[in-house]
Amino acid sequence: MRLKGKVALVTGGASGIGYAIAERFAIEGANVAIADVDGESAEAAAERLQKIALANISGIAMDVTKEDQVESGVRDVLQRYGGLDVLCSNAGVQHIAGVHELTYSDWKKVTSTHLDGAFLTTRACLRHMYRSGRGGTILYMGSVHSKIASVLKAPYVAAKHGIVGLCRTVAKEGAQYGVRANVICPGFVRTALVEKQIPEQAELLGITAEEVVQKVMLKDAVDGQFTTTDEIAEAAVFLAQQRTLALTGQSIIVSHGWVME
Repeated sequence: MRLKGKVALVTGGASGIGYAIAERFAIEGANVAIADVDGESAEAAAERLQKIALANISGIAMDVTKEDQVESGVRDVLQRYGGLDVLCSNAGVQHIAGVHELTYSDWKKVTSTHLDGAFLTTRACLRHMYRSGRGGTILYMGSVHSKIASVLKAPYVAAKHGIVGLCRTVAKEGAQYGVRANVICPGFVRTALVEKQIPEQAELLGITAEEVVQKVMLKDAVDGQFTTTDEIAEAAVFLAQQRTLALTGQSIIVSHGWVME
């Protein structure tokens, strides 16, 4: 029960990495608000977790690229739980294309979801954390692509690099209020988002789906394994339970050795 009594907001929490983090937070005793662009999916995820959680779980509709939805969603969390201790900014999308073929609308969709969404949710949560006097934790979902680049992923790579800069700024500004900010940088996690990329990359690179997995996604992992949602969730709990500023402004890479720093 490492997060007993804490209140956490997880964006993109209805599936994949976000759901795994929400589930682990709930098991560790946190009250969890699951936010997702699909409100029905968020509510359904909350219902599933409530069956195993000792704390209170709720689902809310939130498009993290819409300022009004972010502001109202955070207000709802505060009214429901009376506080907010942890933000996990996880909502994300992907688009596979070379820069020369990338439309501006697809560029904006990816960068807005990852980077604008991180900013809008951070700003809304920081205002409460600063006023409360209790501090808090901001967790960003980065990627190994916060550190390196890959072909066909320009908006994703740009946004994930930007998240590291946002995190470091928040860590410096938030320190006087007891707010920590860190980035979790996973390797490839076999979620629906990654499964969709496999045939797309195979077609664009002219290789088989199996070759995409072995020669693109896992070629630099020391054990040739995907990172799991459980491994990411454990890293999230570790960072969320911190009580001092010893660990802030950092990027924690969880990639089976794919990227080492």
